[in-house]
Amino acid sequence: MEQVFNVIIVLLAIAAMVLVGIFFSFLGTWVRALTSGARVSLFTLVAMKLRRVPPKLMVDARIRLVKAGLDLNTNVLEAHYLAGGDVINVVQALIAADKANIDLNFQRACAIDLAGRDVYDAVRTSVNPKVIDCPDPNKGTALLDAVAQDGIRLLVKARVTVRANLERLVGGATEDTIIARVGQGIVSAIGSSVTYKDVLENPDHISQRVLGRGLDAQTAFEIVSIDIADVSVAGVSGTREVANVGALLETERAEADKKLRQAEAEGRRAMAIAYEQEMRARVQEMQAKVIEAQAEVPLAIAQSFKDGNLGVMDFYRMQNILADTSMRESLSRDEGESGKQK
Repeated sequence: MEQVFNVIIVLLAIAAMVLVGIFFSFLGTWVRALTSGARVSLFTLVAMKLRRVPPKLMVDARIRLVKAGLDLNTNVLEAHYLAGGDVINVVQALIAADKANIDLNFQRACAIDLAGRDVYDAVRTSVNPKVIDCPDPNKGTALLDAVAQDGIRLLVKARVTVRANLERLVGGATEDTIIARVGQGIVSAIGSSVTYKDVLENPDHISQRVLGRGLDAQTAFEIVSIDIADVSVAGVSGTREVANVGALLETERAEADKKLRQAEAEGRRAMAIAYEQEMRARVQEMQAKVIEAQAEVPLAIAQSFKDGNLGVMDFYRMQNILADTSMRESLSRDEGESGKQK
């Protein structure tokens, strides 16, 4: 019995030492929470350690909330931590939103944080709007390229002031969508301008027209203003860029029409040459038929002699007529050539 009693005493001593060690390991955190008004029991701190949740982090978050006039128990903070969220970032966002009178509850803040967005930065952007360059110079394009109706090419740079929309932050489009929509709107607005002078004279009309299209729909931001920071005519600074795109297009179109007409004329010329060759072939064919018909004349005369339809005297008279006709034709040709020589 004495040995059993000694074993029990040793076990109790070990248990007491473990309890004392645990008490002193959490004593600092527990005292800090107690003195800050954010009371957390020792049992809760031990349970956090067993759940592999850092007690000091949870106590720090609760102290910040309590000092800011908010109160959340450690269970919801632990749940967000175990879900992979940034507890301190969420707490700072809640405090900033409360001070700025922004309606943001803990569930929405956790959802924004777990969605991969910086909820604290979103609250700060909602309070203090930020400026986005359009186009984004980091993407390799410093100026928007647009052409007015008169064909003059303009280079434009805009600055978009946006405020974070906490209600659409989860599932809403990012800054890239805002930049793309604003750029498209500016190019479209300049393209609908009659002349480039209207854009240079009143650039604010372009920004107002773009702002009125509701480009921030289904995005995580609300567009506060769109300001034209720079607008200039391309090709006026000694560069090789073409300023009058309309004139260039008209010139290229005229050159294309010229080549088309030349091709059509060449086609008609080829058709005319082919037709001429065809006519020559037909002439040769007709001449062959005439020669063939002339070859049948002696046969017909001989047949007439045989049939008695043609006498010898008739034949001589016909020969005299042919000879006289040949002589007259020869004389007329000689007179014509002598007249030309004179």
